[in-house]
Amino acid sequence: MNEPDTHLAYWDGIGATKTFTHPLAPDWLAELDRGARVLDYGCGYGRLMGELGSLGFTDVSGADLSPALVERGRGLLPGLRFDVLEAPPRLARPDAGLDLVLLFAVLTCVPDAGDQRAMIAELHRVLAPGGLLYVSDVLLQQDARNRTRYAAHAERSGAPYGVFATGDGALVRHHEIGHLRELLGEFELVRERRLDVATMNGNTVEAVQLLLCKGD
Repeated sequence: MNEPDTHLAYWDGIGATKTFTHPLAPDWLAELDRGARVLDYGCGYGRLMGELGSLGFTDVSGADLSPALVERGRGLLPGLRFDVLEAPPRLARPDAGLDLVLLFAVLTCVPDAGDQRAMIAELHRVLAPGGLLYVSDVLLQQDARNRTRYAAHAERSGAPYGVFATGDGALVRHHEIGHLRELLGEFELVRERRLDVATMNGNTVEAVQLLLCKGD
């Protein structure tokens, strides 16, 4: 089984049972028209899509590579559009067709920098000029447990420092803030905050949220 197959097998297996927790900041979206075209990329089972609906957004959809997570989401939110990514990161969406894209705890699940760049380029393509990209992801942690597993995985595999395998089989990445800034450099930073979040395995980590704008 190659790496993409292994990745999908995790999210269609134990990953499809996880609970995701990165919180949305409603005040960051307060000035956005409630009819804005919104996509949750890497939507999982649609947790954020439901929250956006409760905030009054009327054109919300999601996309994820895991058919199992999408099936779970369709069961929870039958009135919303969920798409399975058949050839990630490619979206079956027109250029400049979206006003807001959410990317919550997705980069952490895509350890390869080249794959991350391709994903961000695709999201840049589908966002309209002036559209917003709202990113939430995990930073490098400073505790001994995480530093040890970052170093061990880097030595063993040659992967960037911050990549590691979880105990239940997911390959994930924690990020230097400089890496995220470079990755998102085509966008203009609007807002930023640091916060503690619970991981899908129940550990508390420091995360960063970035609200970014695509230029006109």
